[in-house]
Amino acid sequence: MRSALVFILFFSICSGVLAQQVTVSGKVTDESGKPVPFASVYIQNTTQGVSANSEGDYSLPLKPGQYVIQYKAVGYKLETRKADLNQSKTINVILGNEIYQLQTVSITGNGEDPAYAIIRRAIKKRKTYLSEVKGYTCEVYIKGLQKLLDAPKKFFGADIDQIGRRIGLDSNRRGIVYLSESESKYSFMYPNQVHEEMISSKVSGSNRAFSFNRATDMKVNFYENFQNWGEISLRPLISPIADNALFYYKYKLIGETVENGKTVNKIKVIPRREHDPCFEGYVYIQDDSWRLVDLDLYITKKANISLLDTLKISQQFMPVSNKAWMTSTVRFDFTGGLFGFKLGGYFISVYKNYDLDPAFNKKDFNEVLRITRGINKKDSAYWDQERPIPLTGEEKTDYKKKEALAEKRESKPYMDSIDRVNNKFKLSRLILFRGVNIRDRYKRENYHFDSILGSLLFNTVEGFAINYGASFTKRIDTINNRFFRIGANVRYGFSDHMFNSHVNAVIPVDQFALALNGGSDVVDLNNLDPISTLSNTLHGLFAKQNYEKFYQKQFASASFSGRVSGGWRASASVEWANRNWLPNTSSFSFFNPKNGVYTSNNPLLPTQDIPLFPENQAFTINLRTSYDFSSKYETFPNGKRYLPSAYPTIGLNFTKGIKNILGSDVDYDLLSADISKSNISMGIYGWTSFFAGAGKFLTANSLYYPDYSQFRGNEGFFYRGGISAFLLLNYYTYSTRTKYFEAHLEHNFSGFITNKIPGIRKLKLQEIVHLNYLTTPELKNYYELGFGLQYLNVKLLYGTSYNSGSNIHSAFRLAVSL
Repeated sequence: MRSALVFILFFSICSGVLAQQVTVSGKVTDESGKPVPFASVYIQNTTQGVSANSEGDYSLPLKPGQYVIQYKAVGYKLETRKADLNQSKTINVILGNEIYQLQTVSITGNGEDPAYAIIRRAIKKRKTYLSEVKGYTCEVYIKGLQKLLDAPKKFFGADIDQIGRRIGLDSNRRGIVYLSESESKYSFMYPNQVHEEMISSKVSGSNRAFSFNRATDMKVNFYENFQNWGEISLRPLISPIADNALFYYKYKLIGETVENGKTVNKIKVIPRREHDPCFEGYVYIQDDSWRLVDLDLYITKKANISLLDTLKISQQFMPVSNKAWMTSTVRFDFTGGLFGFKLGGYFISVYKNYDLDPAFNKKDFNEVLRITRGINKKDSAYWDQERPIPLTGEEKTDYKKKEALAEKRESKPYMDSIDRVNNKFKLSRLILFRGVNIRDRYKRENYHFDSILGSLLFNTVEGFAINYGASFTKRIDTINNRFFRIGANVRYGFSDHMFNSHVNAVIPVDQFALALNGGSDVVDLNNLDPISTLSNTLHGLFAKQNYEKFYQKQFASASFSGRVSGGWRASASVEWANRNWLPNTSSFSFFNPKNGVYTSNNPLLPTQDIPLFPENQAFTINLRTSYDFSSKYETFPNGKRYLPSAYPTIGLNFTKGIKNILGSDVDYDLLSADISKSNISMGIYGWTSFFAGAGKFLTANSLYYPDYSQFRGNEGFFYRGGISAFLLLNYYTYSTRTKYFEAHLEHNFSGFITNKIPGIRKLKLQEIVHLNYLTTPELKNYYELGFGLQYLNVKLLYGTSYNSGSNIHSAFRLAVSL
């Protein structure tokens, strides 16, 4: 027993010694005593290291032993310190400015700077370094910070002072609005397969949220020709060593220095044209190997980036093996603003523990991201031990202050107090366009009542009418936005004196949704609803043009839809309806600029109010399946979210009208198929979207106009855009009961032309081209060409159409996507 006790005591002491950890900490400053922000601190010939914070402070945990520590920052001389550690130690380091000397160089006969020869060698090696590492794993720490630098006191009626106090801003509406840290295990397989598993997450001000930090978002690789940052730039940004970089950049050799026995060239990169999608700054290229060892680049609004004024990118590399250099740190610094709000901040990632020879299974990369429960519950002791970048004083204060705020904000009494303020009844909300919302944040429930003004409409069938709705919604799944919803609408026409009402409900069932609807309504003869209620109202009241045509439907329906597996979606629906054509009852308008008259509610006989079809009953079933070849998904604690596929989506649809069930008069079979893909990148030339569809009635023994194959036509100045929308096609005339084929192509040049026009380039306009085609036995061949401009969500296009045997027609069209 005594021997066992001695053994246990000896083992405990040894374990304590082996587990002992010491810390090297200190401050990294320049020669003038100013801190060097985010300097890299690494153990020589390893990937073990940390980064200084924005104030130059660092903390590197190590086991006792002898180490050679390297201190590095872009633009500064590399410093090395030997440390014999048996206890924690403070090492302050001064980094001297790197001196880049211009050696005696030979200028070519055409006066070319020697930087060009270096860049050409780097371009030649680009593909080699792009693919030299076929796969790797590493650990990534990311910290993100965003600060509100300025804000208006009021914004669209909201009190920003009050909101600022709630989220921890100071009295000037300034302070940290986002502070988060995360750690991930990151895996990569060439050329573009990634998997990220977040292993810890901390968000200031929230005990429940998971960090928005993503290692995938921090990944930059300037060995690729383009950087596709769609959220920041509509155009791909061109790498300074892209294959065609010499067409876009000018270069200047600043000088060379020696680092770890290797010569490093500092080269300034300058865009040849002011508004090209190019970086400015410096690249650091090693002699002989011609590889990138550091980058210090930036882009500004001159390159037509969105939201931000300036974005700086700093990337450092380190040798991981004899053949490969890998990223050690990446930092994005940004400033920007919108509507009086000014933001600034940074995201920084620190990489360590690379494995360049991992064993992968390709199926491992179907899951792109994994976030599991509990990773946001790590305590302060864990983070003090793990974070490679010390917190600044401001960041410590923010965590501490907002921890108390988070507990308060996530409590039921606090949420109820906020709801009591926001749920106060205001007559203006009920009357004007916003409507009334009564929210219970704690239960994630919301009651909505439409506004009266927003419910008013006009058409020639009902005259002035009101279509008023109310709904109840409860969020079931925050990741996939799955809700339980029940709603009701009442509709009354003041000219035809008809009252209609219907109810609807959506019920989540696992990954599917069950939708139930029933009642009566006045609906568009075109079941694709190509014209909005507001657009039809405006055209009627102010131009005496009644484009939309209606019928009354008394109905009951049910549908079941959702994702079956991966990229496979399916839906099934059944409907019974009693359908009744309606005549015009109103000829009112405020203006009649062309002394026109309204057309009848029969689109095929516009001058005669003859019923388009007799009253009939229809029992129909519809089956649809689609597949987008998507096998990529993200896993969250609440479930999976599938990602868009790089391949087109194909769809198959079958509709059957069944006679004699519940008095049904219809008897037909319609089979259709479609293929589509949006936002196909065309590099610097923008992106393309396309849609093609075809359908045929296999049998057409008995059917009525609402059963026909319909198309997304347009006749009004305002139109509903979309990949399958026409610009000038009549809404109803060319609907068919036989067969059809349609094709649509939209190309967005993302400012390729307008960026070069001084007067409008600051507007960030994008050029758009539309090509549309439709053929049916009745229509023969119909062609459309449209071209125009887009600013934000507003499109203005000029379209021209040609139909076999008819004249050419042209007009302007305006679309607003809300």
